Amino acid sequence: MSIYLLHLISKFTTPVTLRKFEMTSFPVSSASFSAPPPVVIRKSVKFNPSIWADQFLTHDEFFFTCMQQEDLVMEKQVVEELKEEVRKELMIKLSSNESMQHMKLIQLIDVIQRLGIAYHFEEVIEEALQYSYVTYGENGVDHNNLQNISLWFRLLRQQGFNVSSEIFKYHTDKKGNFKESLCDDAQGMLALYEASFMMVEGEEVLDKALKFTETHLAIIAKDPSCDALLRTQIQQALKQPLRKRLPRLEAVRYIPMYRHEDSYNEALLKLAKSDFNVLQSMHKKELSEICKWWKDLDLGNKLPYVRDRLIEVYFWILAIYFEPQHSRTRMFLLKTCIWLVVLDDTFDNYGTYEELQIFTDAVQRWSINCLDMLPDYMKQIYQQLLDLHQEMEELLEKEGKVYQIHYVKEMAKELTRNFLVEAKWLKEEYMPTLEEYMSVSVVTSTYGFVIARSYVGMNDMITEDTFKWVATYPPIVKASALIVRFMNDIVTHKAEQERGHVASSIECYQKETGATEKEACEFILKKVEEEWKVINRESLRPTQIPFPLLMPVINLARVCDVLYKLNDGFTHAGEEMINHIKSVLIHPAVI
Repeated sequence: MSIYLLHLISKFTTPVTLRKFEMTSFPVSSASFSAPPPVVIRKSVKFNPSIWADQFLTHDEFFFTCMQQEDLVMEKQVVEELKEEVRKELMIKLSSNESMQHMKLIQLIDVIQRLGIAYHFEEVIEEALQYSYVTYGENGVDHNNLQNISLWFRLLRQQGFNVSSEIFKYHTDKKGNFKESLCDDAQGMLALYEASFMMVEGEEVLDKALKFTETHLAIIAKDPSCDALLRTQIQQALKQPLRKRLPRLEAVRYIPMYRHEDSYNEALLKLAKSDFNVLQSMHKKELSEICKWWKDLDLGNKLPYVRDRLIEVYFWILAIYFEPQHSRTRMFLLKTCIWLVVLDDTFDNYGTYEELQIFTDAVQRWSINCLDMLPDYMKQIYQQLLDLHQEMEELLEKEGKVYQIHYVKEMAKELTRNFLVEAKWLKEEYMPTLEEYMSVSVVTSTYGFVIARSYVGMNDMITEDTFKWVATYPPIVKASALIVRFMNDIVTHKAEQERGHVASSIECYQKETGATEKEACEFILKKVEEEWKVINRESLRPTQIPFPLLMPVINLARVCDVLYKLNDGFTHAGEEMINHIKSVLIHPAVI
């Protein structure tokens, strides 16, 4: 290992465009050494600066006008009042013995969930769906009503109840194909389409339902004689089904649409809008705090090879948890994920293999005494790792939950070890098999690491067994991790190979099978759908951990469908991604 690792990091410069290699060395006096200093050859990628600049730095309550403060106080009062009104309506429908009221309860729950306010009524919703599952079962719904039976099935499956997909055979012919007469029921077809995304492996009837509804809904979506609102709903569903939508973005989409629904309830809509604005204010305050923290770190100057994607990271975290009770966990998770971006860029785009070995060894030792063994530019990365966990450890010690930090530290060590494996593959120009690639990338996707941290500092539902469960990468965690890795590979593999990156799943599959790039992408996309079936299966009760704790895993899979559906929306935010961020963090709901 050369001692001439880096020039002073403050003097580091990068060009305007992407370049593959950069050579840097420490200037050394010729009087001390007769030979010229060794040259460190490293990749250096110039990413675009943040498109948000300091836009969110001052978005906190201190900068609100008096009018804005008053509006916020009023909206909080509205939320509290309307919550009770909606809760009473739920309880009235729940206590009714009429089958008609039972279906209206199911429809009301669906609306509440899509408006983004279900977190206020989690206990009532759980009780209602449990009651529906035990008391009524599939007999509580008219099987001839495709829309209702599909909605009932989807909601109960979403909540983890293992209802049978055989109920849809009422709508198939003797050959097991869906009846063509269903094409006259566009609302029912749309509901069946949404229900089909709750399928698990081997559910042939749902697989047929998906193909059937996709084909016919695509035709209806282009039919000018179809109701305009329904056409819009169908187009949006074909682009992204409800199962893969993020709750916060679905609220943005559904709030303005709900007014035109037959089930329109003014109190519900007002609650949804006021609650959206109250939460947005809280999110802005959190983001302002984290922006100040990021600015103080000054990594843009100290580590200019690192992507400045703070706002995109926060959007990612909101995908996991947007509810107010998770604020502390969200802030810890946010700092963790920012550190992950720094770590990822260091391993992928800057560090030499020898430097990465030293850093990995330091993480395994987890001691401030390791700081001096690191290259200068790595010292701040390592220091932040120690400080971040020390800060949370001190808070958790007071609550008797310090064991949580032990598990997340061990997963951080595992992560760096696997990052180093990928770095070694690149150094040795080794092409792993797809199976080898998956075994490592399930860890380097960072999702297991992030899921574990999403439980840190949470309520008493979290136990030590929860962390033991995550650390083993159970099927649902592995599935979510592979979804992000596969979807990321599909949209980034070309650019990454151009700048010298470890082989992706696309290249691994091509090498193994001789497939074309297009064929490889199609195969990997099918793998994504297979992993969604695993998520659906592993979400059915009885689950290994309490059902609510599976939501971070599911939401992390969902966010991939936003960030990586068409391109790398995280690194290079396009118009759609920018609009998503603005819709949840800038534009309030109009009351």
